[in-house]
Amino acid sequence: MAGLKFRVLLDSDSEKEVFRDILIHDEDHFESFFKAIMQSFHFEGNQMASFYVSNDSWDKGHEISLMDLSYGEEETPSLPNVMKDATIKSFLEEPDQKFILVYDFLRMWIFLIELIGYEKEGPEQPKVLFQVGMAPPEDSKPMEGDHIQFGTENEDEFDEEDEFGFDEFNDDYNAEDMSGYDEYEY
Repeated sequence: MAGLKFRVLLDSDSEKEVFRDILIHDEDHFESFFKAIMQSFHFEGNQMASFYVSNDSWDKGHEISLMDLSYGEEETPSLPNVMKDATIKSFLEEPDQKFILVYDFLRMWIFLIELIGYEKEGPEQPKVLFQVGMAPPEDSKPMEGDHIQFGTENEDEFDEEDEFGFDEFNDDYNAEDMSGYDEYEY
């Protein structure tokens, strides 16, 4: 059985390239490929992730997720949607097939994956053949929404009544004047 050699490039803001060449058996599942990628970049692999079949323009195609997200839908796709069920060779459409792996949807780590070679025999376990660059720590990328700043002590007081129009009507209610209220009479 054949071995597939993939180049896995971490898409980051760094000017230095960080990538790994991974050899994997063509009959292996995307779940073991995912684990091999996470280990090679020293990521924990405990966040949600999805592979996407891609093309030369790096467009996202068919999604293969880490967990079943179908919520019991009866629709049966022609190709599996879950990593543990999807063999890599089932998704090879081009000799230089590309995939995108999105890991941790809050931090949005993106790995660009390209098939760069074939071997006559595939390994029993995926293995890293070549690595370039040090991967950044998994928690070094800010989570989506971390850039939102909430009020600070130096900002002007925010008045909800003025902002949302709560003072536009007067119902003559005074919370301090409870003279007509008897606690035990209904």
